[in-house]
Amino acid sequence: MENEEKMMTGEESLKIITEMIYKTKVNIRQGSFHLLFWGWLIFVCCLTEYLLMTFAHYFHHYYVWFLTIPGVFVSLIYGFMTGRKETVHTYADRIYMWTWMGFMFTTIVLFIVQSKNLSTVGIYILLLAGFPTFVSGFIIKFKPLIIGGICFWLIAIAVNYAGPSISSLGMAVAVLTGYLIPGYMLRNKVKNDAI
Repeated sequence: MENEEKMMTGEESLKIITEMIYKTKVNIRQGSFHLLFWGWLIFVCCLTEYLLMTFAHYFHHYYVWFLTIPGVFVSLIYGFMTGRKETVHTYADRIYMWTWMGFMFTTIVLFIVQSKNLSTVGIYILLLAGFPTFVSGFIIKFKPLIIGGICFWLIAIAVNYAGPSISSLGMAVAVLTGYLIPGYMLRNKVKNDAI
């Protein structure tokens, strides 16, 4: 019996292409979740710290940042659960994921290294956050994220000259322009099938 090679029909090819396009949308949807989740968590932490420091004159105003610890677990669990449902993982998916994981590991190391001088950590976080935001914009071909990454860097420069007392507000503005606005735009594009 001769082995017959099966050729893909035009319909099968179209189906595979459609599935790959859909898969890209699912991955982008997951990205928008993380941008919005972290955007709101950090935005609330920034404003709360600023209020505690400026108006309540609370010495341990930085305690509010402990909220990011459960945030890491929520983010990892969400990523793991949605990742398990996906059958195709592209090279771009892996680059995107490891770019953000690298940012997370670098941030943890930064807090350990700077634990005795936490007043300057905000500027370094802004500088670091600009990188994965900027790169992610290129990976998924989404300009608002590229602009968001640049905003992180520009605000880091402004905060550096304005002083640590304004760091929390600067970070809140950076998160608004770098995570929240692009995150909502990305979510709307996915909903409207515009990507």
